[in-house]
Amino acid sequence: MDTCLRDKVALVTGAGRGIGAGIARTLAREGCDLCLVDLEPEGVASIAEEIRELGRAVHVVVCDVRDSAEAARAVQEAVDHLGALHILVCNAGITRDAVVWKMTEEEWDAVVDVNLRGCFTMVHAAVPRLREQEWGRIVAVSSINGVRGKFGQANYAAAKAGLIGLIKSSARELGTFGITANVVAPGLVMTEMALQLPERFITQARSEAALGHLATSEDVADSVTFLCSERARSITGEVLRIDSGQYI
Repeated sequence: MDTCLRDKVALVTGAGRGIGAGIARTLAREGCDLCLVDLEPEGVASIAEEIRELGRAVHVVVCDVRDSAEAARAVQEAVDHLGALHILVCNAGITRDAVVWKMTEEEWDAVVDVNLRGCFTMVHAAVPRLREQEWGRIVAVSSINGVRGKFGQANYAAAKAGLIGLIKSSARELGTFGITANVVAPGLVMTEMALQLPERFITQARSEAALGHLATSEDVADSVTFLCSERARSITGEVLRIDSGQYI
C-alpha cells in the first residue's frame, strides 16, 4: 500500500529508543527524511545511523521539549537541514509512578511537563510552518491509561489524557489548513523499558489482552505511519488504541 510519504520530512520526539525509535525507522522505510529529537544523544545517534543506512537524510537535535525555545530550535533545525517539515510525532515521555497520596509535587510536575507540556511546545512551534504550506500531520503518543486511568500513575494518566484534549482541540483548529491531528493510545508495549518491569505486570497486561499478546513498537509505528499517510487524509481528532484488546 503506497503511503505517499516519500520525501516528506518528519520530526519525532523521544526518538532514541522504544516506540519513538520504531516510529522513526518505519517512517524512514516509507521514504521520509527524519529529524530525531531526544534529550539523550547516545541512543538517538545509533537510530540516526540506521536511517542513513536506509538511504534517507537525517538530522539529530538534542533538546529538552519542555523548553519552548528548545522546541522552536528543533523545528528550525529540521527546516534548515532537511528543507521542510511535514509531519510531527510527539512521543517523548517519562514515568514517575506512585500512588496519589505518596506522589510528590516534583514527580507530578516532571511527568506533566515532559508528557503534556512537551507536546504543546512542539505543536506550538511546528504549526505555523504546517499552516503556511496547508498540509501537515500531527500524531501524539498517548496511552490507554490516559483513557481509563491506572493505579499508581495519576500523573502519567493525567498527562496522557491531557494530550487527547490538546490534539482534539488542535484538530478542530487546524482542519481548514489541511492539517490532521490524531492520537495513538498504546497499551503496554514490549519495549526495552517494559522488559525492565516486574514479570507480574507483564503477565497482568497480557491477561487483559483479548488477542493474547502485547503490542510491539513496530505495531505502534505502523499505526502512526498510516495516520501520517494520504490514506488517512479524512481522519482527524481520533484516538486509535493499539493495545491488543487490553481496554475492551
